[in-house]
Amino acid sequence: MADAAFLLLSIRAEDEAADDEYSAMMRFSGLDETGLRRIRLTHEELGEIDLAGWSGIILGGGPYNVSDEPAAKTPTQRRVEAELGRLLAGVVAGDFPFLGCCYGVGTVGAAIGAVIDRSHSEPVGGVTVQLTDDGRRDPLFAGLPDAFDAFGGHKEAAASLPDSAVVLARSAACPVQAFRVGENVYATQFHPELDVDGICTRIDVYKNYGYFAPETAQALKDDARRRQVTHPTEILRRFVQRYRRPA
Repeated sequence: MADAAFLLLSIRAEDEAADDEYSAMMRFSGLDETGLRRIRLTHEELGEIDLAGWSGIILGGGPYNVSDEPAAKTPTQRRVEAELGRLLAGVVAGDFPFLGCCYGVGTVGAAIGAVIDRSHSEPVGGVTVQLTDDGRRDPLFAGLPDAFDAFGGHKEAAASLPDSAVVLARSAACPVQAFRVGENVYATQFHPELDVDGICTRIDVYKNYGYFAPETAQALKDDARRRQVTHPTEILRRFVQRYRRPA
């Protein structure tokens, strides 16, 4: 019997970044296009999602921020946030397997009443992630080094979480690099799907989106190539292995 597929929700309107994200998610999870279906929320409405028909859901990152000023949000961003809000209400209530990458901290955080603001932003590039005691015991993180390098870059972050959430990892500048709600709902501030080629693609695509001065793009790529980022993709692989189930 075939496994139930995982669902990737993409908020990247730019084809190069969206397709690279999808390719990386498949490569590092071990899934193919049959096992990882994609909905590009910038191009189509989410519609009704029957959670029972899926093994799990992965939300990718992108230029949206839940803390953006409402007047600055496009109609598409407002629609996407509303759709994700409805979906996440069911995900959290049902403790359904979910992994939100970067944008997941904002969206899952908003769903559970976290404080999401701009006080702990981090520049694009490598970041050293440190596991908490709870992270060392978590099925997706256990056995990873206490500190490891990852790729990230974000304007907003979780300043505080409600008691219902468990902090799994932090960094020097960001107190919440990963958290879990219940037993199966995860969010990471760093990107578990990014390798060096992936971060370089995103630097090129988003160099005019306010994450960094455009003239520093090459220096950021050079710095990324000096990083040894190998452990974050294991988190993505473990998520899929843990929640894979027959259709």
